[in-house]
Amino acid sequence: MDQTEATGAQKPLWRRIVDYPLVAMLIAIVVVILVISVSAFLADRAPSVAGFNANMRFGIIGAILLVVAYELVIRHLGERKRDDYRDARALRHLLLGLGAGLGVFSIAVALAAALGVYTIAGWGDSSGLAAALISAALFPAVSEELVFRGILFRWLEEWGGSWVALVLTSALFGAGHLANPHASWVAAVAIALEAGVMLGAAYMLTRSLWLPMGIHAAWNFAQGEIYDVPVSGTPVHGIVQANLSGAPLLTGAGFGLEASLVAIIPATLFGIWLLWLAIRKGELMAPRWVRRRISAEPAAA
Repeated sequence: MDQTEATGAQKPLWRRIVDYPLVAMLIAIVVVILVISVSAFLADRAPSVAGFNANMRFGIIGAILLVVAYELVIRHLGERKRDDYRDARALRHLLLGLGAGLGVFSIAVALAAALGVYTIAGWGDSSGLAAALISAALFPAVSEELVFRGILFRWLEEWGGSWVALVLTSALFGAGHLANPHASWVAAVAIALEAGVMLGAAYMLTRSLWLPMGIHAAWNFAQGEIYDVPVSGTPVHGIVQANLSGAPLLTGAGFGLEASLVAIIPATLFGIWLLWLAIRKGELMAPRWVRRRISAEPAAA
């Protein structure tokens, strides 16, 4: 399809193997694992600073080192080199993502309140906002979007096309939450539908990480620190004290609203809308073998 793929045969064998999408993806994953290990080591040995616990230190160090590793190594991998952080509209996409994440989850909470399964009992505790901003919003948004969209989606798409990438990364994103407290297959499917589709489509639409990072960060922060709803099964302390009670399909049981219909429906609909925008924009990629066949047809003719 493009000159990079068309001239791939001119490279030495070892380079063609390293640049193959699935191989590049595995190398990038190894880099991330190494960075996370180094970040944990440094966080444990970093000087104690008042107000910064070990999780906060790890979140800050990990986010910084992951971005550095991406710029130094990961973006140079593969047949089609590109930088998913280089976006002329990065600030706009980030702000839109933050607004979308907050807005979509607020709709879910409003639906839960209207159905009587979410009630506010009083004011909560805001002393942990800084820690939550780093541990529940910043680090997950940077690390998970880099892994699931900047690595897995990117190279699965280059290999198998956009639909394969969207289905597989959504399924993996859902399955990745099975280790969380109160997790179930219902919760995993819910995460795959609402977050996997929404964040994957946001990445397709902008071809950068800023929009999905903004959505992810605001979604996590809103549910935990604003609305006092468990974040993927993890207990939180929001600025309000809230209660969830009712049918599991409406409350998500102990996992939180993410595993409920009140979140699945609006988030999935929003994700489908983003996907429609991406398709209309022409961002749907065909599988690698189809692109190579099409690029070879004019030469054969």
